[in-house]
Amino acid sequence: MTKAKFPAARALVALPYAVMGVVVLAELVTPTGFGLLSLMALGPAFAGLTGGKRRTARIGAFAVLLCVLLAASDGTLGKRRVYIASISVAGVTAAALGAVVMRERRDAELASVRSIAEVAQRVLLRPVPRVAGALRVAVSYTSAVAQARIGGDLYEVVVAPRGTRVIIGDVQGKGLEAVETAALVLGAFREAAHDEAELAGLGKRLERALERELLGERFVSALLVEVAAGEREATFLNFGHPAPLLARADGTTEFPEPPQFALPLGLGVHGGDEPVPYAVPFAPGDQLLLYTDGVSEARDGDGTFYPLQDRVSFLKDTDPQAALERLRTDLVEHAAGPLHDDAAMLLLRHRED
Repeated sequence: MTKAKFPAARALVALPYAVMGVVVLAELVTPTGFGLLSLMALGPAFAGLTGGKRRTARIGAFAVLLCVLLAASDGTLGKRRVYIASISVAGVTAAALGAVVMRERRDAELASVRSIAEVAQRVLLRPVPRVAGALRVAVSYTSAVAQARIGGDLYEVVVAPRGTRVIIGDVQGKGLEAVETAALVLGAFREAAHDEAELAGLGKRLERALERELLGERFVSALLVEVAAGEREATFLNFGHPAPLLARADGTTEFPEPPQFALPLGLGVHGGDEPVPYAVPFAPGDQLLLYTDGVSEARDGDGTFYPLQDRVSFLKDTDPQAALERLRTDLVEHAAGPLHDDAAMLLLRHRED
């Protein structure tokens, strides 16, 4: 809990006592029999919002005790209004206890679901290696769904015999179906990245896996990257995915576009041109930023797209993960609120050594 949240937490703890204190003062300054004693039930009612069972029951008993003491002080102990007030406090306390039990049960279920989500994240989006061949790697993932850790974006880095191979992709749709599709693509990529000699063959393996399992029901825009061992170039295979941002050591930037645009993975059954591998120089000191359209299509309140090329200065940080975190923070600030789509970023930095 942050420092800013401590005053609010203390206020919630003190609220039941403050309310009962106000009722006591009001009862003392108003004429006898004015009818405020039943308001003492507000104490256990507010206690049930944040407290546990013991605290709620304790405050309820304290409220009944206050009713008795106030009645004794003005000589009305044994009157009907005192019984009604006490029964009201007891009834509200019982209801508050029931609400506490239900809330604690839901909290336990939510904690269980979150722990399962953590496991699913480690299985689906495994931590990428920070050093992969000639590359230093950093990753950032921001889900558009509140509290979610995973969604329809995917990424993976594999050190294969021919070099380092990378995939980043965006599944059409959202929810569990998108997660299942992402798992299918990642599983096929992790196996084929070690077996296929050429990047084009790797792409065909992914295409067949989707066609066999999904039968054209869903598709995935994806970008495959290969940095061969000992080479100073990066080879791309683009399946309808946004072009990467290449930031060179000399300060120039570009977005390497494919020679011809191809359909996303999963739509090959509908025809269209196959993707063609293309290579660009990639030397020590250069950086490749791979991203999904949740980054490039993020808009501010005026509808302006996120100016990714103008934020290249963030990538100058010596720590690639810190550089990516600065970029992610700026992206969220640009959107001025929750992102409307998942945003995944993968930074590949060619090591000087």
